[in-house]
Amino acid sequence: MKIVITLLTIIGINTPIFSEEWPEWGGNGHNNMFSTAKGIPVEMEPGKRKKGTEDIDMSTTKNVKWVAKIGSQSYGTPTIAGGKVLIGTNNESPRDAQHEGDRGIIMCFDEKDGSFLWQLVIPKLGAGKVSDWEYLGVCSSPLIHKDRAYFISNRCKVVCVDMEGMANGNDGPYKDESKFMATGGKTFKPGKNDGDIIWVFDMREELGVFPHNIASSSPKIVDGKLVVSTSNGVDWSHLNVPAPQAPCLILLDLKTGELIGEEASKIGESTLHCNWSSPMVANVDGKPSIFFGGGDGFLYSFDPNAKEDDEGFLVLPENWKVDGNLPEYRVDKEGKKIKYATFEGPSEFISSPVYHKGNVISLIGQDPEHGEGVGRMFSVNAKTGKVNWDYTEIERGISTVSIAEDLIYAADYRGRVHCVDFNTGKKVWVYDTKSHIWGSTLAADGKVFIGNEDGEVVILKHGREMKELGIIEFSAPVYASPVIANGVLYIASQTHLYAFKEGAKTVAK
Repeated sequence: MKIVITLLTIIGINTPIFSEEWPEWGGNGHNNMFSTAKGIPVEMEPGKRKKGTEDIDMSTTKNVKWVAKIGSQSYGTPTIAGGKVLIGTNNESPRDAQHEGDRGIIMCFDEKDGSFLWQLVIPKLGAGKVSDWEYLGVCSSPLIHKDRAYFISNRCKVVCVDMEGMANGNDGPYKDESKFMATGGKTFKPGKNDGDIIWVFDMREELGVFPHNIASSSPKIVDGKLVVSTSNGVDWSHLNVPAPQAPCLILLDLKTGELIGEEASKIGESTLHCNWSSPMVANVDGKPSIFFGGGDGFLYSFDPNAKEDDEGFLVLPENWKVDGNLPEYRVDKEGKKIKYATFEGPSEFISSPVYHKGNVISLIGQDPEHGEGVGRMFSVNAKTGKVNWDYTEIERGISTVSIAEDLIYAADYRGRVHCVDFNTGKKVWVYDTKSHIWGSTLAADGKVFIGNEDGEVVILKHGREMKELGIIEFSAPVYASPVIANGVLYIASQTHLYAFKEGAKTVAK
């Protein structure tokens, strides 16, 4: 299948309409978890582990092309382009004896057979749960663009790496990989299986950002600029934002990592918990726009062309903002402010906004640690910010929606998949997986795929008739989102990355 180049790609938005690859979070700039792929299997068997090992016995699998061992906790969704697969994880299954103990890891595998190619090792901040929670690893989904990949590390750094790793040498200009990957002042000599860094932007050092729990978001590209949410948030008390003036959304030069824009909408001052939502980019009436679900609970639209303010800062012009919370989520009937992290209280955005046919679909939510609560999915006009409709039968969630043939598939944290009419916001049906959902739905090939905390991937029929097609059981929770590239379905459990393909001949990795 050829990639159709549209006006969106000409102006610099990473949004090919028909791409077999999945190079970034959401597949493309619009974040719609949808694929045009056909022939995706329903009957799949992830297989059983070999006795006494963490390896999968491939003779017990079905329609599995390959399986790769990752860490013990994996929250990031894989991205696939240029014959390579990238995924964030932790270091609980170390591949290098020089790096043992808790680390953040970006792993790169060969798309063809799952062979391990290289990894970038990121030491912990040492701040504990407050800014770099133990064993979470790297939660960002890398954005692959040409021969480079971009992601946010567990240390709150934006990192650009060479897709070839050190196999073709240290490209530079960054040459301090030995220090970057080492701990305790130690150094080591990187080998061919190590990552090759091009540039690094430290958001804590350069912007004063205070990441809460973990830096967790995925970047986008617009007009040759990298769009990044910073994960700025509260401290251990959950009552204080240590860096209220630090930006929650920034632009970096794609080639150099230089700061070239930042929001000045005072999101940090009103942040409820953290700014974890990944941005979205879309072309609206011939002009590129950035859409961002803020940690203050407001959905924003920004112009990516930063303007210098009176103090000399390059500021992103705000097109509009709309409150993601209904008034009754923020204030009770007596006019009293409703406490955050309660069932009835307000939420921020963790899911990403999705663009479709001139509108933006968004879903509010909170850290799963806060439990279940009231939610709201809504549609707004991408140009004006005017709300088209609300859907409040959904509880809060952290899942990004998928849209196929004007049907929205949205999951709430409680574990339900809601099918909603894109044009009217009316419920079509609801399916209960009976387990908490962290990942996002994927619509493809007349099916809807969704993973849950019980380690199940549920397959539903796409359409106005609710029908369960199958349930695939994994040996570990599935917090990541299923994605498809080149006709292969990728599913990451907490411990293994699986590549499924109809009729595949299995390869052990």
